[in-house]
Amino acid sequence: LRWGRAEASDNDLRQACEIACADEFIKDLPDGYNTHIDQGGKNVSGGQRQRLCIARALLRKPKILILDDSMSAVDMKTDSKIRDGLKKFMPDSTQIIVAQRISSIEHADIIVVLKDGRVVANGSHDELFKSCEIYRNMAVSQEKSRITSATKEGGAK
Repeated sequence: LRWGRAEASDNDLRQACEIACADEFIKDLPDGYNTHIDQGGKNVSGGQRQRLCIARALLRKPKILILDDSMSAVDMKTDSKIRDGLKKFMPDSTQIIVAQRISSIEHADIIVVLKDGRVVANGSHDELFKSCEIYRNMAVSQEKSRITSATKEGGAK
């Protein structure tokens, strides 16, 4: 984690991990924050690796933060918690979020829709939902998948 900022205090480290929701699994590691992470993060899951990388980036306290599909391996609840934490922790920063999951970007000031590497539309979630067929189709499809998953989980209880 300290690759992000070698001189970071333990308090800074814990705060970054809390915002990135990494603290949720770090406390269960054999040595907590002192646990050795293998090269390539082979001893943690994909979602855990993503959260550690986000925490490492947060330690730098950047004015511009670029997250490139960095929450694809975390569940939607964790994704939401991380986004809420980023809003609180970095209110004055510019955040560029590359995502395929609409819920990861729907509250962004500006969303840019790409197709085949070209910008086809930009605007808010509401604007794009009304005016951009590609965006609307993706949003509707993802919402249907979310509802289907929630129904299956609810029915399994």
